[in-house]
Amino acid sequence: MRYRWILLLAWIMAVMTVIAQDITIETWAYQLQNVDIDALAASDYDLIVMDYSADGTSDEAYSAEEIDRLHEAGKIVLAYMSVGEAEDYRFYWDDSWDDNPPTWLDEENPNWEGNYKVRYWDDDWQALIIDHYLQAILDADFDGVYLDIIDAYDYYEAQGRESSGQEMVDWVATIATAAHEQNPDFMIFPQNGAQLALDYPDYLDVVDGIGQEDIYYGYEADNEIIPDDARIELEAALDAFVEADKIVLVVAYTDDPDQIADHTTRSQARGYIPLATYRDLDRLP
Repeated sequence: MRYRWILLLAWIMAVMTVIAQDITIETWAYQLQNVDIDALAASDYDLIVMDYSADGTSDEAYSAEEIDRLHEAGKIVLAYMSVGEAEDYRFYWDDSWDDNPPTWLDEENPNWEGNYKVRYWDDDWQALIIDHYLQAILDADFDGVYLDIIDAYDYYEAQGRESSGQEMVDWVATIATAAHEQNPDFMIFPQNGAQLALDYPDYLDVVDGIGQEDIYYGYEADNEIIPDDARIELEAALDAFVEADKIVLVVAYTDDPDQIADHTTRSQARGYIPLATYRDLDRLP
């Protein structure tokens, strides 16, 4: 019984922490494909992470009117944006890059066909993202961005680029500065790379929260339990966000009811906001 009261108190504290930021978030959804605006508006989720476009192209981009329909339903809406890799189905992709790639374009990700590593510190890459991709998201009236492939700095660090961590922090700060020039309330949520908060404490001044995949379950495959050493390391980094009054969104890729219950209990006890969903992110859980 005492354990239940401790968990209840931790959950209340987590909700109060989010309310203290003038934002009430108890649940969130993460869906990048097959999005139905009406279904999202009718759902019980407080915060939604979705793509800015139905298929990644500018022709299928969601309009400000559609995003405002979600606002009218009381939703906070973040746009997914990959800033550590380039995607060949995005509006910015140029087929001529196959033979004449820009200086910032690196090798293809062997695990994700059509996704390419980028030298994210390059001025031309940053200008492309800020002037076109970020601007489209701002024009569509999203509340913020959900920045993916933040952990690209690990890839370049392993290749011997010692400055890669600081350069990723600087890149996120550059995005935040550009967005806040047009919308001071625009929210910045990196996904993964939580260790940056411990290595570069100023990082916490730049972001409003973080999204973390594969905590507790779904580590390298659906339903896979995270090893203890990886869990402890992740929790230590995410706790730094909680202590800084940042919003911590955590997602486990599992459909096992017991794992979902455990993921929810553990997350809420630490002040995280949990979600268990499908790795394809093509439907609501």
